[in-house]
Amino acid sequence: MDLHALPSMLYADSHGRIYDHPHLRMAGFSGTEAVVIHEEDLIEMPAFSKLFYIPGSPPIGLDPDTGKMEIYGEVEGVTPPCFAVAAFPEPGFVRGHLPAADYRAKPCILPSWAYGAVGFRDEGYWISGFRIEYNHRWDPRNFDDRGLTLAIGRFEHTGPLVEHLVACATQNHCFAAKNLFLKRWEAPMPISQRCNASCLGCLSLQPSGSFEASHERISFTPSKEEIVSLGVTHLREAPEAIISFGQGCEGEPLTEYRLIAQSIREIRSQTQRGTINLNTNGSQPQRVREIAESGLDSIRISINSARAKLYHSYYRPKNYAFEDVVASISLCEELGLYTMVNYLVFPGITDQVEEVEALLGLIRETGLNFLHLKNLCIDPVLYLDKMPAPKGKGIGMRRMVELLREEFPDLQLGYFNQAVTTGG
Repeated sequence: MDLHALPSMLYADSHGRIYDHPHLRMAGFSGTEAVVIHEEDLIEMPAFSKLFYIPGSPPIGLDPDTGKMEIYGEVEGVTPPCFAVAAFPEPGFVRGHLPAADYRAKPCILPSWAYGAVGFRDEGYWISGFRIEYNHRWDPRNFDDRGLTLAIGRFEHTGPLVEHLVACATQNHCFAAKNLFLKRWEAPMPISQRCNASCLGCLSLQPSGSFEASHERISFTPSKEEIVSLGVTHLREAPEAIISFGQGCEGEPLTEYRLIAQSIREIRSQTQRGTINLNTNGSQPQRVREIAESGLDSIRISINSARAKLYHSYYRPKNYAFEDVVASISLCEELGLYTMVNYLVFPGITDQVEEVEALLGLIRETGLNFLHLKNLCIDPVLYLDKMPAPKGKGIGMRRMVELLREEFPDLQLGYFNQAVTTGG
């Protein structure tokens, strides 16, 4: 392997200006271990990715002459100190490595993005990662906001839930909320103010002293009438229509299971078109059953690990256990729902041998249909500090996917919710 051919290491100054190093090469972290990134793990950075610098954290680069890793601090002519640079890939891409950096002096908890390794070569940026799914419904190129304000102004529904989703679409730039007003694809139905978990990376509620939540949690319980009205209209009119309960701007929808079940029954009494989906932590199988039997089509249950100890360390569940989540996955398959697991992946944890073996066992046990490989958006140091597992390098994210495909050729792998019904 020609180390000189690898992309150059990137670094940023205190103003956020990004530079490529003339000698050091891009490296990555697998867990807490700095590793050489092989050519097969590199792709040109997708156009709608984002770049960040990491405060207080100098980058670690690979010296191609010696093969050794070096912490890069200050350089003449650049305002010191120098900071590591990270990439957040556009939707549908799985990151392969974390940014290689010395995080010991990082002064804050980073906001909720999926930080990945990035370098520079041939006048362009390169990241460690791979595409797991392309889906036109979530392609950023299809979310040109120039027509959004007009669509919101012409939207025929009013009410508290609509007002909440206007803010989601215009302030938080939620693609699903935008879809509601653009009358297409998957639209959100947030309903829950409460949650029965306290996830480290919760998007809508964080304690003081942590990072700022990226979404504003819904502050009221919508009426069944508004849910039904919005849901029926969207399912009737939108192409490839999906409505989903359980969003980033709410708590756990199972805390409002009766309202969901009642709403679905009423919606299905008016239209059989489209997909009704539930995104959930799957914590209470009996509540899952009641919603499923009301007319639900698909379900997506989120986990960060197929091992109970790691699951509990991230989700910090209240009055339920990982075994309940597994029971819900199995139950949904038995009830004939299109059953998806939203697997929050993290290089160096997800691709540990023990984790891969546990995941293979979970798939065998539950018979799920679809596995989302969703980048976990969290400060890498925060997550690694809380995970009771080996922190050394894993087998590689790409290799993990190869094993999944070898073991389960019929299992669908992807990144996005799927439209599973169309007619009626």
